[in-house]
Amino acid sequence: MSLWLLAAGVALVPVVFGGRVSARLAAAQWTRRCPRAALALWQAIGLAGGLGAVGVGLVASVAPLAAVFPHGMHTLIGQVLDGPGLTGLGPAQLVALAWSLGVLAWLIAHTVRVTVRTAAEQRRQRLLIDVVADHFPVHDAYVLPTAERVAYCVPGRRARIVLSRGTLDLLERQELLAVLGHERAHARGRHDLILLPFIALANAFPRLPAARTARQVVPVLLEMLADDQARRLHGELPLARALLRMATPRTGSSEVGVLALADTAVAHRLERLLPGADERSRWIPAVAYSAASLLLSGPTAVLIAPLLCVVIRPG
Repeated sequence: MSLWLLAAGVALVPVVFGGRVSARLAAAQWTRRCPRAALALWQAIGLAGGLGAVGVGLVASVAPLAAVFPHGMHTLIGQVLDGPGLTGLGPAQLVALAWSLGVLAWLIAHTVRVTVRTAAEQRRQRLLIDVVADHFPVHDAYVLPTAERVAYCVPGRRARIVLSRGTLDLLERQELLAVLGHERAHARGRHDLILLPFIALANAFPRLPAARTARQVVPVLLEMLADDQARRLHGELPLARALLRMATPRTGSSEVGVLALADTAVAHRLERLLPGADERSRWIPAVAYSAASLLLSGPTAVLIAPLLCVVIRPG
């Protein structure tokens, strides 16, 4: 049982004690060169932390019922379904079980809340754009009649790529194509859905350093992913010039459903577009993905093991 407790609890280490670790990961230079691998690592930290918080309570709660966690969990489920209920669990085990159920319910509630709120905001933004902006089929984009420098994506099944008249007047053709490629990368990749769990986690545990840091870092990584797709299609120089020209504060919406081109870590994004800045080490992504898999292995095993115990039990 102690092995299973350790497997579940190890996932909590980068979250509970992750203030310094998350800060170092956020500042690491390699994350700018390999944003996809860095994003996978952040996702693993968040998911492993959530699964570990639930799993550690489950392991502790069934300790009196069996020497091995999967059998203990199977026994508890059988008791609940057959009538004896929580017989055999002491006060400490009941507290551990309540902890797991409470954390799970808290996470689900915040995830549903953020999802509903974001979907409503995206819908409102799309309706607003349809009313106040003109659709330009040549760019498949919506143009706002304002001199402000605006370029962003309103995600959804029918995403809206939004520009302003000021942006069209400001950018040359290749720069404009790079901007459009960047925003379409957001829309195709549904980067808003990738961001949602981090927003929910930060809302659920606002005082958790790792959750706060992830909420700040992940949008930048998503911007870099979109930059990478735009640079492959249109080159580094047009995208860099567009970033420089667009790098002024935007006074539009800052809601979670809107992803903007020039409002997040522009200096870091420009840095990685410079000649020679994209020297990636092949081993860095491999190490990041391996670390992500290792983080997930313990809590995942804890939650899957009882199911396997049911499937392979004799008779």
